Amino acid sequence: MTWMNTWPSLLAIIIVIAVMPIAALYMTFLERKIAAWVQDRVGPNRVGPAGAFQAIADAVKIMLKEQVIPDHVNRGVYFVAPAISVFTATFALCVVPFGPVPLNSGDGVRYIIAPHIDTGLMFLFSIASLSAYGIILGGWASNNKYSLYGAVRSCAQFLSYEIPLGLSVLGVVATSGTLNIETIVHHQSSGWFGWNIWWQPLGAILFFVSALAETNRLPFDLPECEQELVGGFHTEYSGIKFVMFFLAENIHVVTVSILTVLLFFGGWHFPGLESQSEWGFIGFLLRFFVVYAKVMAVIFFIMLLRWTLPRFRFDQLMGLAWKGMIPLGLLNFFGVVLAMSFGWPLWTLAVVSTTLVFAAGWINVGRARSAVARRAQMAHDVVIGVGN
Repeated sequence: MTWMNTWPSLLAIIIVIAVMPIAALYMTFLERKIAAWVQDRVGPNRVGPAGAFQAIADAVKIMLKEQVIPDHVNRGVYFVAPAISVFTATFALCVVPFGPVPLNSGDGVRYIIAPHIDTGLMFLFSIASLSAYGIILGGWASNNKYSLYGAVRSCAQFLSYEIPLGLSVLGVVATSGTLNIETIVHHQSSGWFGWNIWWQPLGAILFFVSALAETNRLPFDLPECEQELVGGFHTEYSGIKFVMFFLAENIHVVTVSILTVLLFFGGWHFPGLESQSEWGFIGFLLRFFVVYAKVMAVIFFIMLLRWTLPRFRFDQLMGLAWKGMIPLGLLNFFGVVLAMSFGWPLWTLAVVSTTLVFAAGWINVGRARSAVARRAQMAHDVVIGVGN
């Protein structure tokens, strides 16, 4: 492959490495704006037009802040932990395709970062799972009981939700017959109803919820629950070290959003754009903006959830993974294997997956109603007892 064929990929690598920290800063600004919209207030609006430069002002402030280092921390691990979080979060992006590449394109120009890796999905999950080490080491090195509790919670949460996360994509891998992310996207190229979200809605829900838990976003932010643990694993961190943990979290949000789009929402495919793939760079730009729009929609939904759902208790968090999502993931994969073994059409997968979704919802609603009824009965018994 000549230099003329490799420069687009090198340029894409440089752009992503340079833009990702800035994008993470502006994700904070976007989240504050969404929070203001949900809560019917204004939000940042003073620095720059409509507050657009607020993220830059925050970055300058953080860089100039005094670095407070407590005496009781393990200094070596204390400094390494945020770097591990950022490195693993960024490194996971190296196999994520950001745009279309025709299969069997030979020496044609590739406008994406990722090479055509046959085990790309496995590599991404392997690297993303290492991000837990940054949080665990940061909590342990702080020598603070709140930080240690947050690190232990994080360890349990990561280990628990990686199981349904892996199970949720097994159905996609089985139907596509590959771990190559580009090939998985290519298998969803037949219009609206080629997307995996229609054939495996349960797999998509399990993947999204598990990935949300892996990013420590609400309602799964138990490792940093400020009401109980002050700040959790990052209680003893300040300045740029504190920001690096949240930079890693925002990069994880971007990675999760891109994966959700690529695995379940057709990636860069969109009805009416199938013929644009032969337009060279113009066709690539159109497909890229399709990916960008879908990813921004997923990010918006993730941020909206923060101001919609209350935080789980830790026992509820673990029960959701082990008693709910892991059995559902196994049933979903069993349904895919059953349909493929007997040669059933794809719509049977949709029927099986949708049935499991409604069955799980019905059971959970029944349990919730029973719990509410028990609490009401207990309260009634207490009132009657006090009255007597």
